[in-house]
Order: sequence, then structure tokens, then C-alpha cells
Amino acid sequence: MFAIINTGGKQYKVSEGDLLKVEKISADVDSTVELTDVLAVSNGEGELTVGNPVVEGAKVTAKVIAHGKSKKVIVFKFKPKKDFRKKQGHRQPFTKILIEKIEA
Repeated sequence: MFAIINTGGKQYKVSEGDLLKVEKISADVDSTVELTDVLAVSNGEGELTVGNPVVEGAKVTAKVIAHGKSKKVIVFKFKPKKDFRKKQGHRQPFTKILIEKIEA
């Protein structure tokens, strides 16, 4: 059984027991989060239910494992012949979640 969920502007294919990094969710560590933007659900027998835009009554329950920041990305802006250089770093925050249950 798997589901396709939408969180943080991105879509993820998840099944029970999956561990994934998503955009930061405002929830405490070891708390439970319900993700209700379920775009599609498969029951494991080859039957796929696709929502319009979401599947009614479907939700995915996940447990927040940790919060963190990903690797640093260097942003370097430069204009030739103008003596303009700007170096900037960015670390995107994320939340690591564990998929516990898929209900459809």
C-alpha cells in the first residue's frame, strides 16, 4: 500500500515505515502529524484511487523524528567589469518524518 502526498509544495510517494525529509513542519519532535493532502492511494492489490484534487477521507499519519538544516548552498553573484561580487550561503530547514499509517 502506498500513497502520494503533497507537503511543502512537493509531492512524495510514501508507504508505511518510510523515513523521509520534507520541508519544515511546525510540530514538536516525537509528536504525530496528520497529512491530509493525499493525491492518490493504492491498496496494494493494483487498485489506484486518484483524487480530484485530493482523495476524500484519506490521510497519512506521520511521526516527527527530528528537525535540522540541510547542507549549505553557496549563492555567488557576479557582474563582469563592474567590480560587483556578492557571496551568500543558505541552509534550508527540514523535518524528518516517519510514516506510520495510511488510511483511505
